[in-house]
Amino acid sequence: MNSQSSPDIARSPLTVEVTRGPIVESRHQVIAAIADADGRLLRAFGPVDTPVYLRSAIKPLQALPLIETGAADAFNVTEKELSLACASHTGEPIHVEAVTEWLNRLGLGIEALECGSHWPSYDVAARALAARGETPTAAHNNCSGKHTGFLCTARHMKEPLKGYIGLDHPVQQRIVRVLEDFTGLDLAKAPVGTDGCSIPTIAIPLDRAATAIARFADPSKLPTERAAACHRLQKAIAAYPEMIAGSERLCTALNRAAKGRVIAKVGAEAVYLAALPEAGIGIALKALDGTTRAAEVALGALLDEFGALDADMHNAIDRFVQPELRNRNNMRVGELHAVLPPRTES
Repeated sequence: MNSQSSPDIARSPLTVEVTRGPIVESRHQVIAAIADADGRLLRAFGPVDTPVYLRSAIKPLQALPLIETGAADAFNVTEKELSLACASHTGEPIHVEAVTEWLNRLGLGIEALECGSHWPSYDVAARALAARGETPTAAHNNCSGKHTGFLCTARHMKEPLKGYIGLDHPVQQRIVRVLEDFTGLDLAKAPVGTDGCSIPTIAIPLDRAATAIARFADPSKLPTERAAACHRLQKAIAAYPEMIAGSERLCTALNRAAKGRVIAKVGAEAVYLAALPEAGIGIALKALDGTTRAAEVALGALLDEFGALDADMHNAIDRFVQPELRNRNNMRVGELHAVLPPRTES
């Protein structure tokens, strides 16, 4: 990465173009920010000071209290389960079984989860479930690992288990304090929505989100216990990337290939956060139309821009970040690629 004395701000978002034959058929606009752990904005595309819901991309920070309260150690939470606590998983058996086992260790059943249920997002898992004549439970919810982590923390802290999804519950208030610490913002008046799994989702500007994930990437200036918790989660995600997402997912492919050099997490409505521990920077982006394919292509381009991808990583993720368009006969008919505005020193 080239250090810069002033941030490189592009007034326009970056663009992800979808080509078919000789022309651009569609364009997606993506706003993005790259920052370091000191809060310096290194590069930005579009209005990155506008608050956006980070959705599930923020899960690694939401998992910090699980470690910081002592709950993880008290209940012998494994590295695999720590990765699962950060997950938006695909509802495969490895995820459902891990959630169920963790809940059992807490003396709880699946009914304790307040995330709701849905069919596995991995088609193979959904078809297998249906073939057995079964219906999904809350353990199949992509956020069930995170919710099990919340229950683990509440159990350890002797807090009410019911209603842990409410903004005023101690579990959620601890997360608010973590987000304030990492973003440097007072979030008391920030817009608050309700996520798909029913917990609060707080709107945060992308420039501050990039700073937050950069501090997760490089926690050297954080208190010792918090820095250790960040490193512990990084190690868990790198060791068990299949738990943070699942089959046919960019998060799993990238975290596996990166081996700790990149920690990436997607969120609904086309949000992505990526921590680059070696460079000490964070990337935060959102495709304005909520299209995940655009967010994935943009993430690949920005990781390339900062020299974070080697040949092995490209081999693992190019089908997501540099995808081809293929028709029903598997003929290549187009592609997706990112177009970054030229660098402009402010």
